Amino acid sequence: MSGAWRATIGAGSCGLAAGAAATRRALQNNAQILGIELQIVSTGCIGLCAREVLVELRGPDGVTWLYGEIAADKAAELLQRHVIQNEPWIERLLLRQGIAVHDADFWQWQKRRILARCGVIDPESLEQYRQLAGYVGLKKTLANPPHALLAAVGEAGLRGRGGAGFPTAQKWQSCRETPSDLRYVICNGDEGDPGAFMDRNLLEGDPHAVLEGMILAAYVVGAAQGLVYVRDEYPLAAKRMQRAIAAAREAGLLGENARGPGQPFDVELRRGAGAFVCGEETALIAAIEGERGIPQRRPPFPTERGLWKKPTSINNVETYANVSWIAAHGAAAFRSVGTERSPGTKIFSLAGDIARGGLVEVGMGTTIRQVVYAIGGGGRGGRSIKAVQIGGPSGGCLPATRFDTPIDFEALPGEGAIMGSGGLVVMDDTACMVDVARYFVGFLRDESCGRCSACRVGTLRMYEILTRICNGGGVLSDLDELQRLATAVGDLSACGLGRSAPNPVLSTLRWFRDEYLAHILEHRCPAGRCRTLTQFVIDPYLCDGCQRCWRQCGYGAIALLGRGVAMQIAGDVCGSCGGCRDVCGFGAVRVV
Repeated sequence: MSGAWRATIGAGSCGLAAGAAATRRALQNNAQILGIELQIVSTGCIGLCAREVLVELRGPDGVTWLYGEIAADKAAELLQRHVIQNEPWIERLLLRQGIAVHDADFWQWQKRRILARCGVIDPESLEQYRQLAGYVGLKKTLANPPHALLAAVGEAGLRGRGGAGFPTAQKWQSCRETPSDLRYVICNGDEGDPGAFMDRNLLEGDPHAVLEGMILAAYVVGAAQGLVYVRDEYPLAAKRMQRAIAAAREAGLLGENARGPGQPFDVELRRGAGAFVCGEETALIAAIEGERGIPQRRPPFPTERGLWKKPTSINNVETYANVSWIAAHGAAAFRSVGTERSPGTKIFSLAGDIARGGLVEVGMGTTIRQVVYAIGGGGRGGRSIKAVQIGGPSGGCLPATRFDTPIDFEALPGEGAIMGSGGLVVMDDTACMVDVARYFVGFLRDESCGRCSACRVGTLRMYEILTRICNGGGVLSDLDELQRLATAVGDLSACGLGRSAPNPVLSTLRWFRDEYLAHILEHRCPAGRCRTLTQFVIDPYLCDGCQRCWRQCGYGAIALLGRGVAMQIAGDVCGSCGGCRDVCGFGAVRVV
């Protein structure tokens, strides 16, 4: 027990929501009580959000042990067993000296480049960032003319990680060549996709990597000013990026001579107001200028006429972090992972009905199956997975039969989906795909800026039809009408939000048409999610009479016949909420 110990606590948004602050206080208090010399450090999220609060203990010998689900009430036992008794708490152990014990596959199949420092360093420490090769790429780049990095990014084949996949070097070249006395670079941190948290975790866990990428981009395009636009729902990300900017300014990395004598570059932070459409670059520019966030017709593109009518290069958070990596390691190393046309890695947020939800980084070309099963561990509670929704609310829903599809910019569109910014929502066999399409179309309807009637009216009309089908009033002609409307919205909308808004409808019509037909022709929701079309029964041969469903039911629809006796559901009282099915551990509750 002699010597200092170190405890590193995951304190990203997920860790804090799980109680990381209370765990930190409990560790500190118990270390004092037990007489342990303990240094406590906060870090970002290491990615395994499903096992927060994560605590890594490092002893005087340098050996590290990573523990999961350490709530405040577990802190005393952790220190007592691991430090005092020298008996590692194996049942809660995740890693030892980098060798996985539990949840091994979560890390085994990843290619952690951009996330390499997340969950390792103190994100508010410039010194720790530098200790792990931070700002090495910037130093190398400033020793050469700007076009050298532009060429390297082009050779690397880096494509924008915000969703569109546009070649980064091509965007920079356009901005660089547009005549102007002033240019801007903007970091788009307005991540609004349901189930997406890639940019948030990067800004919280490794903000200097993003800032370094912005400085490098400014050097190439000749910009003197940069702006980081972060959605207001990300207060921790905004705080850590603001502190990174202040630290970089103090270290001379920003300011009047940031890129050399007489070559200024500085960065300021702007908070967004929460509009999903402001993720579109021209709407984002309008929001920064104090205008309503409405996408503008292009051309001219922002690289020609952007912020304050000056040439502007906009890239998202992950793209800038990739630029930092390329500057440090080179184009050839970047291309060593991924595919020919989609090189490098991509970060995905695994959310929904998944056993190991969290943030993962894989090489482009990795299949959906590898991400969902090898890394994510399959369905939560062992349930069968029906589909994934990939690419954000305007992405597509792909069935389990298409899970061997590679995740890259070429393969996904052919299946009716898009890469998007990296959200991947997993749905098990209790998901109704008609209701899923309705939810995402409803989201896009609410978030439409309303400028063009195709998007404004088309999304509303599709939502109305989907709602009618979910409520049991659908007719067969609705399917043709949905197809026609989706095509019109995609063809006639002015911006990317409207053009991709039909994807949830078109992909579910393509891959889950049988569910639409069951709703319309049989007046039945096969998944048991649409209440007016669902009736639950309890199989007496599977029910063991544990009464969990009876305790769960808020309608009083389940008869209490005695412990050990099969439960029964009164159909005329049942609210079809599905709560009984959710708590049943025997699979006895089913849909008829």
